[in-house]
Amino acid sequence: MEKTASMPTDTTLPPPRPSRLSRLRESDLWYSFRAHPSAIFAVALLALVAVTAFLAPLIAPQNPYDLAALVLWNSEIPPIWDAAGQWPFVLGTDTQGRDVLSAVLYGSRISLIIGFSSVMLALVVGLTLGLIAGYFGGWIDNVIMRIGDVLLSMPFILIAILITAIASASLPTGLKDVLAAPILIFAIAVPSWVQYARTVRASAMVEAKKEYVQAARLIRVKSWRIMLHHILPNCLTPIMVAATLNFGLAILSEATLSFLGVGMPPDQPSLGTLIRIGNQYLFSGLWWIVVFPSVQLCLIVLSVNMIGDWLRDALNPKLR
Repeated sequence: MEKTASMPTDTTLPPPRPSRLSRLRESDLWYSFRAHPSAIFAVALLALVAVTAFLAPLIAPQNPYDLAALVLWNSEIPPIWDAAGQWPFVLGTDTQGRDVLSAVLYGSRISLIIGFSSVMLALVVGLTLGLIAGYFGGWIDNVIMRIGDVLLSMPFILIAILITAIASASLPTGLKDVLAAPILIFAIAVPSWVQYARTVRASAMVEAKKEYVQAARLIRVKSWRIMLHHILPNCLTPIMVAATLNFGLAILSEATLSFLGVGMPPDQPSLGTLIRIGNQYLFSGLWWIVVFPSVQLCLIVLSVNMIGDWLRDALNPKLR
């Protein structure tokens, strides 16, 4: 009997799946970033500010929070390029002998942390409530959205001032300065979650009526899995843009509250606190105390807004 020829077997392995980094390099978002000079400038500027702020204990000439390091003999020294300037006070000193450069670096770190944390808190709350309202609808949707309407009917800054004032009046004196940063984060996040909730709710209401969601309900997939794994990924594009732009607004809100005296205490100065302190000596010739924190705040907000504008254009399918 003749032997049947065996069929050739394909022993070649499938090509390896590209890594996330390689997929990112080949994506439209990365191509748009490389072709956008203002976005590259904004990311580089924000990275420089963030790195110098978080490395402040290593590169700052002085620890502005250490009262023992402040020397009154070194007060009111102008910047280094002035004839009366002294090293290492590159940007001069304030009326307490605090190095302005060190205060700006440490203050930037506080402002960035408070701004980022408040955006993350508002984002989590807004995503959760928006998904619940858009998916379930009915009286749940009405209750959540009416609470949001009440918050939107009041000025943002008044809500934040009210929250900080209630917290300051309720807490003991020793805890006010310790909990100043968490109180600010909560005060900024409370009126901010509504924008995320309304955006996610609108997208969730559209996605909840589509066939793949109805099919998932028919096979009894849990509601939280449908919301997290099916509806939420389709709502992230507008949320990313809103969160980026609101990051700059959160930093400005913290600076406003600190400037009004209801934010960070003077012994833990943020950029807003430094601007408030320097504003008192603006017309006495000590211009550098208020100018340099103001410039730093403008650079941070400008870079964040430029990144947000680029993201809005890059993620808009009509502009591709």
